[in-house]
Amino acid sequence: MKKLSELYPGVSQDTMIKSIQINSKECHEGDLFVCTQGVTADRHDFIHDAIKHGASAIVVSRDVGDVGVPVVKVPDTNRELPYLCQKFNDYPDRDLKVLGVTGTDGKTSTATIIQTLIGSDLCGYVGTNGRSCAKFSNDNPNTTPDSHLLYSYFREFLDCGCKYVMMEASSEAFFRNRLETIQFDLSVYTNITSEHLNIHGTFENYVACKLCLFKQTKKDGTCVLNMDDPYYEQVKAACNGKVVTYGQDASATLQIVDYKVYPTHTLIHYKYRDEVIEVDSPLLGDFNVYNLAAGLLGALSVGVPLEQALSRIPNIKISGRLDLLTTNTPYYVMVDYAHTPNGITKLLNFVHTLDINRSIVVIGQAGERDSIKRPQVGEVVVKNASHAIFTYEDPRSEDPKDICNDIIKTIKDTYHNYEIVIDRREAIQKAIDMAEEKDIVLILGKGNETYQKLKTGTIYFNDEEEAYQAVANRKMREGVLN
Repeated sequence: MKKLSELYPGVSQDTMIKSIQINSKECHEGDLFVCTQGVTADRHDFIHDAIKHGASAIVVSRDVGDVGVPVVKVPDTNRELPYLCQKFNDYPDRDLKVLGVTGTDGKTSTATIIQTLIGSDLCGYVGTNGRSCAKFSNDNPNTTPDSHLLYSYFREFLDCGCKYVMMEASSEAFFRNRLETIQFDLSVYTNITSEHLNIHGTFENYVACKLCLFKQTKKDGTCVLNMDDPYYEQVKAACNGKVVTYGQDASATLQIVDYKVYPTHTLIHYKYRDEVIEVDSPLLGDFNVYNLAAGLLGALSVGVPLEQALSRIPNIKISGRLDLLTTNTPYYVMVDYAHTPNGITKLLNFVHTLDINRSIVVIGQAGERDSIKRPQVGEVVVKNASHAIFTYEDPRSEDPKDICNDIIKTIKDTYHNYEIVIDRREAIQKAIDMAEEKDIVLILGKGNETYQKLKTGTIYFNDEEEAYQAVANRKMREGVLN
């Protein structure tokens, strides 16, 4: 809690500020409401609503007149927000080692791996799977939260005894200046493929936002780069810290020598400092060979002893990624977060190395997001899966029928191994009912998230729970007892 005059020395009012908010409906008595420009709304339009809910002071970037509470005017509220939140929370990022990972795919997996190898008693996590450390696990509104939340999370981690925070650094977060105040001790790069063009406009702008992580790495920090990705040289050129690499080339700091993927584990040989290391990884798929390499090199770069890191690899569990459900059925059910063309392709390629018959995929695409990739996803799925069921996935204000029609735009005249079932619950049930012996049902796009964003509002929805219920429904109809 701080006085308004402590946050803004030029302001005479000593109004006590309990917290900072950017959503007027979340304001309470004593809050400071910052009128940022959102994706679809200008929060200046909600000043009176914020005051009605209890806001005690307002930060604006245009004249709003007398609103009955102290008003602070700044040039740009969006740029102001991270600096304000940093100050309000007593600069917690300066007392933590801040580690960031960016890339189109693999951010959650790599971040979770690094947290596990360091230890959740010392390292907090912020990303798609929420925020957590050894003492708590909570939800998170998006991959990289707005600054008023992010800095409160940093403070929360410090209060729990953490020395590090491992965060997923999304391109949108850099685009919206949420991370402008942070200097990273470690930055990790997984890969870059086309994504979020609805926000960035062009692929070049998207890449430029990804590069911000490496430009904001401390000079005495470390940048961990994927040598095998096509954009490696471009990322390397942006690095401010020491560069270390992983990949299959012998010149990599951590070389991927070879690997063999089995149905339940992956046997990998890495080479580090001229020593070949054999790793029995619980993670499946060749993409996880890379994610583990990035995570292992990241942990080593911040001082985790090699033997400690290796001993913790069996403990790695990534919620919502390649979650093979325990269904006691002759068919298989897997839930995964894959939602980009590249991620889906890699997942399906891996799945078809297993001893299965058909692959049945349930997937949609988010509303008010990158519409350009919708037909790309449709093509990738029908080309690589036996059957596809397209459905809604966070449609928001868009009509889910229109989204599904976008997905099938380029395949409707040439492919017939798909159908549209708008309701996601019904789509999951349809896929489960279709499955025969040794088929695999893949429910993609949401992982273990617990919500769906509809036009009417956000509802509770979890793909794993829906899948288990669908299996139970089928067993009941078929008279199966367990």
